[in-house]
Amino acid sequence: MIAKIINTILLFLPSYIANSSPVVLGGGPPVDGGALWTDGKPILGANKTIRGTITGVLAGTIIGILQGNFLGGFAQSAGALLGDLISSFYKRRRDYPPGSSMPVIDQLDFIIMAVALSYPFQSTDLVSALTIMVITVPIHYGTNYVAWLLKLKKNPW
Repeated sequence: MIAKIINTILLFLPSYIANSSPVVLGGGPPVDGGALWTDGKPILGANKTIRGTITGVLAGTIIGILQGNFLGGFAQSAGALLGDLISSFYKRRRDYPPGSSMPVIDQLDFIIMAVALSYPFQSTDLVSALTIMVITVPIHYGTNYVAWLLKLKKNPW
């Protein structure tokens, strides 16, 4: 069982790297250009940057290449960042300020889209998909807490 968990984490490592890279490599202009949605609220917010999105996809894709699965790595990376952008859009509509916590959504947004987009490019069985979603919650909290301790994030979530 431990081997299955480790193999599943390794399989989805590109999505984890893509999701975490913007914390270190991001910054600069926001993806939405500071534009407002029809409700007068930011589309995504200032924390979703062009550089963070591009470097996240590139970093995760590089991991996929190193694993011998370029398409799977790219799809996971793009899915991870897309999932994060979608949840940011949702949070802005619900008046959550950028950087605020929305439990469950914040932990699973990136991995759900990574699993969905990479499915055609790698063999992901239902057990692996469910396993990665379950173990992502504590992993996400743990890595965010460490990033906060290292002063890479403003909040421990």
